[in-house]
Amino acid sequence: MNDLLRYVPVFAEGLWGTVRIAVVCLCASLPLGLIIGMGRYSRSWYWAIPTRVYVEVFRNTPVLVLIMWFFFAFPTIAPFDVDAYTAATLALTLNSSAFFAEVFRAGIQSIGRGQWDAARALGMSYRWQMQRVILPQAIKRMIPAITNRWIELFKLTSLASVIAYQDLIHTAKLISSAYFNPVQTFTIAALIYFAMIYPMVRMLYFIEAKLKRGD
Repeated sequence: MNDLLRYVPVFAEGLWGTVRIAVVCLCASLPLGLIIGMGRYSRSWYWAIPTRVYVEVFRNTPVLVLIMWFFFAFPTIAPFDVDAYTAATLALTLNSSAFFAEVFRAGIQSIGRGQWDAARALGMSYRWQMQRVILPQAIKRMIPAITNRWIELFKLTSLASVIAYQDLIHTAKLISSAYFNPVQTFTIAALIYFAMIYPMVRMLYFIEAKLKRGD
């Protein structure tokens, strides 16, 4: 146990790697998912078809396969170097944005036809209909699903350890190999994940309760 306490700074560094990639992927995949989700709802085929293909490809491909592809295959065709952080970020962002796109699309579709007709009757363009009428109502309904997806994204970052990205799991592997104590090391890693994720779950319950009271 003393050896493990000595490695608290190493665990902290691994946790920072996990938090960093999770936050970056969330900030990138949310706006990308919104754009794709609106494209999925578009009546124009040159928006609807490519966005549908995007969603089906990245939603139905395992994240682990995407991470391995971006780390081992993508560098052979990319004009720049791809390290573990870049490969994991690309894979997680593309996968999460596909799921976020479906959340946004479902949220937009949940708004009644009458809201669209009323906005159109006021002479609003499609952009203003979305910005002023549809999205403000839809986002309220999307918040629980978005929060739930954020929790899932945080857990999926652990897959980046397979390409030696310096996250919490990779750190635990290194310490476990050095001291031959996998039970203690991975138990600590699991407890750290729980300590990070459980408050997010409680926040999700709080948001859902607030929304129910608001309705």
